[in-house]
Amino acid sequence: MQTWTTRLAALAPREPGGTLATWAFLAYATLGYALGVWLLTRPAPWLAALGVLLTAHTLVIAAYFIHEFAHLTIFRSRTTNDRFGTLMTWITGACYAPFDNLRRKHLRHHADRADVVTFDYLAFLKRLPVPLRKLVVALEWLHVPAVELIMHGFVIVMPFISHEQQARRGRVLAILAIRVVLFGALGLYAPRALWLYALAYLLFLAVLRFVDAFQHTYVAYPLLASGKPPDMPARDREYEYRNTYSNLVSVAHPWLNLLTLNFVYHNAHHARASVPWFRLPALHRELYGASDPQVLPMRELLRTYHRNRLARVLGGDYGAVGEGRGRADGFVGAVGVSFLTAV
Repeated sequence: MQTWTTRLAALAPREPGGTLATWAFLAYATLGYALGVWLLTRPAPWLAALGVLLTAHTLVIAAYFIHEFAHLTIFRSRTTNDRFGTLMTWITGACYAPFDNLRRKHLRHHADRADVVTFDYLAFLKRLPVPLRKLVVALEWLHVPAVELIMHGFVIVMPFISHEQQARRGRVLAILAIRVVLFGALGLYAPRALWLYALAYLLFLAVLRFVDAFQHTYVAYPLLASGKPPDMPARDREYEYRNTYSNLVSVAHPWLNLLTLNFVYHNAHHARASVPWFRLPALHRELYGASDPQVLPMRELLRTYHRNRLARVLGGDYGAVGEGRGRADGFVGAVGVSFLTAV
């Protein structure tokens, strides 16, 4: 009896108000993901297409749950948050680095009020042979998230090229073996499902990078070889607010922001990072009212996202937000700042 009591206590929500909604979205992220993958194996084109969209979106929700679990917003128990966070990393393919590494990297983003990155992709691109660099640029021109794929690959190979990370080699090899077997089984059952899954995964990465691109006008700092960030000037709350943006899916229809698990209420999140996803819309209204200059609806960002797709990758300058009509046109945005990639 004590065992069951202990298990139930471990599932106690941090804030009970959104318990039902949280479990509904967790069920969607897990069972919906399984259904999406199954649909990829169906011969009917419309079912396979539905499977691509469902798989991609459940990956998005799983990724944003990683963010919630990293901030310990769902359960009272840190261990339970960690376990569910680890499950979400297995769904999203971010499992090669320990969940606590993802948390530490992301919390540095909050503490330093900067984009602290563990891999300087721009320096890496400059070292590539010209044909390979041109290939990456061509893929990015086609809106293929090549830089994100490189960063995910870097997490996998890092233990084999860094002496400090070599203790993780066994873990990475074991995870690779398990995932190769699982995807191999999927390919044997329905070969077409493999490339459809790849398409869904690219859509998932594209959604995350679009959202990530326009949430800050911070400066990106690569970690030093010691694993420590370089000396950075202190930044206050006002700096954080002025350089953070809430790129809402919709202002008029707030329920559409659930498509990102309310991650787009980014100013509210940075103001109070311990507030769970289901309370962010109310917190946003409480802090900023009905009109706030830091709100940038996604429809205002589509043009600059497309126009600046290469400048964003090759320039390293986030740009700036202006005023009036077309105010987001000079907002180039960020690349390679995903909380899913950490070493």
